[in-house]
Amino acid sequence: MVSWSIAGSLTVLRAVDHPELLADPVAKALPALPDPADVGVAAIDPDLADTAAFCETYGSPLEASANCVVVAGKRAGEERFAACLVLATTRADVNGVVRRRLDVRKASFAPMDTAVELTGMAYGGITPLGLPADWPLLIDPAVAAAPELVIGSGIRASKLLIPGPTLALLPNAEVVEALAR
Repeated sequence: MVSWSIAGSLTVLRAVDHPELLADPVAKALPALPDPADVGVAAIDPDLADTAAFCETYGSPLEASANCVVVAGKRAGEERFAACLVLATTRADVNGVVRRRLDVRKASFAPMDTAVELTGMAYGGITPLGLPADWPLLIDPAVAAAPELVIGSGIRASKLLIPGPTLALLPNAEVVEALAR
């Protein structure tokens, strides 16, 4: 198992051994990774799931956290979705890069209820593992290059620890230049 330098005070376990700490779609997606044993999971207080509070409380560096956001847009009456993964110190260029990638007139964050329903994950815990199969997963190059990151687990009561290169290998993943600002 990986030795997580970014774990702070977290107790990191092998995610494949603890599906109870994962949303169902995440637990189902984990075995398909090239090396599922390289993914850690840590239980946290769900009230501290938001990135800033999490990092401050558990001593995990903000620059080693990545946030996954669900973006929606319409074209010819068809609603299109994508997930974007950027470092927590940056923001996704939703109305530039993402809008063009989705080929929509206007892109915005998907409404919370829609994102939760379509992903099967908790708001504030949405993660790139286990997303709907037809969604593009847009990943900033800094995320793909990071040796280790903290991301959501699909629920608010835990976090995943995962190498950035593993995220770039996920189905429908595209490393997109200038995704983050």
